Amino acid sequence: MKQATTLLFYFLLLTSLHGTKTYAQDTTLWNAYDETEEIKTQQEHANPRMRYKLIQSKFLNKSEVFQQLSPSVSNFSEKRYNQLKPYIIEKDIPSIQDSISKGIFTYEELVLFYLKRIFMYELDKDKSLHTIIALNPNILEQARERDKNKTTSDHLIYGMPILLKDNINTANLKTTAGAKVLEDNQPSNDAFIVSQFKNKGALILGKVNLSEWAYYFCQGCPLGYSAIGGQTLNPYGRKRFETGGSSAGSGTATAANYAIAAVGTETAGSIISPSAQNSLVGLKPTIGVLSRSGIVPISHTLDTPGPMTKNIIDNAILLNAMTGKDEKDASSVSVSENYIDAVKDASIKGKRLGVIKNLLSDSIYAATISKLKKAGAEIIEFTPPKSSLNGFLTLLNLDMKEDLPNYLDEYASENIKVTNLKEVMAFNKKDSLNYMPYNQGIFDGIISDTTSVEAFNKLKKNLHEQGATFFQKPIKKHDLDAVLSINNYHSAEAAVGLHPCLTIPMGYKKNGEPIGLTLIASPFSENTLYKIGAAVEKILNSRKIPEQYAH
Repeated sequence: MKQATTLLFYFLLLTSLHGTKTYAQDTTLWNAYDETEEIKTQQEHANPRMRYKLIQSKFLNKSEVFQQLSPSVSNFSEKRYNQLKPYIIEKDIPSIQDSISKGIFTYEELVLFYLKRIFMYELDKDKSLHTIIALNPNILEQARERDKNKTTSDHLIYGMPILLKDNINTANLKTTAGAKVLEDNQPSNDAFIVSQFKNKGALILGKVNLSEWAYYFCQGCPLGYSAIGGQTLNPYGRKRFETGGSSAGSGTATAANYAIAAVGTETAGSIISPSAQNSLVGLKPTIGVLSRSGIVPISHTLDTPGPMTKNIIDNAILLNAMTGKDEKDASSVSVSENYIDAVKDASIKGKRLGVIKNLLSDSIYAATISKLKKAGAEIIEFTPPKSSLNGFLTLLNLDMKEDLPNYLDEYASENIKVTNLKEVMAFNKKDSLNYMPYNQGIFDGIISDTTSVEAFNKLKKNLHEQGATFFQKPIKKHDLDAVLSINNYHSAEAAVGLHPCLTIPMGYKKNGEPIGLTLIASPFSENTLYKIGAAVEKILNSRKIPEQYAH
């Protein structure tokens, strides 16, 4: 009888998506499976970075992550889920808020809807994106409080479930940066941007996977891999397409409609890349627009968080909700712009857009430029000035060597005993096969970098000048509102030149892989990017939900 009951449980657990799944709080929701053949097949992938050594995490207990919320998810019926789908899937924040105001559903049901999706897909070994690292155990109670206290003057972010990249501190959830050494890092305070969210009533649904240490750790390793989270997979093509990095979980989870949106972080391309790879809108704002306090760092010179969303209006809402002057961040500025208003009544007519000539060989880019021109944009083709990014890695090396100890001292929990990069590396060597299966080549490079302070300051100045010239020369010469690029092709130049970037879904390659149109503008021109971006979004209307995650 006991055996029959056990078999019945696993039958229910593995029932098809349209069946009824039961999640009991005291049972095993996820069993690690033998991935030997899966990994063997993956070695045939044309992209060396996608020849994975593992997919499942060796350290994350998925059952533990999901168990506390499982009874509530079980009680949220398939019927109710299907009733809400037309009102939530792929809908923007204003539309969802309107439905809640009309009494169609509650904030609590909105959270349950997303949790239902997370449970359905992430507990299915054939569909799991390995993107959820932690779920907020208090999320439903917090959602019920939002339902009780709603007013007409609430910020649009109020009651919206948001996922965070797991290098952003949260007081009630661990922050690991994907690294085993930070597995039990339980900060006592929220990162500044998380506090801003909470002050406006947003709901932090959980934490998502990332490229370990924000992809400044191992050389040539897969995008979206971390020791804690395992290998993040792209919903548009699991094990076929790269996720983009390092904000891989923020991209894949948002694309699969696991939450309203997510927050990523970028040093050079780490928001833009996964946003483009997952057919999302992603903004890398100008340094200082958003605080970096309480975020595991690479470089105080270049790091910034930013919103990753399914559309422009949601992106502007998230950015607006996170802004604020942070006294702990020397680069933080007060922002007076209303980003939400910027996207209203947007038009492309008369906008002067710089088109990089050698990118026109890309057929999707060329077709997009043609559409924008037809809609009234003024297209100016140009060849960007030659630039050298010599010293770029040195900039990251020396910044991280300084910034990581500062984070560990000020923002990590007291039980984290490592104090610097050398100690982190020594920890990894205790079990290199599991803690660093792709080695830690970038960390090795950081330690061996002996650049002097004088040389460092000189190369930083030179890099900034190179990046600024790369964009400002054509922008000033042709009086451009923005430069149009592809994916994260010019993220490094934008990073060192301190230029904001906004990527928008541009279409899909013949094999189904998403591709993004990236707008780059002068520093602190986020409003301009949103205005142009909103118009481009209307013209292209390119985003499609991943087919396997449309149910």
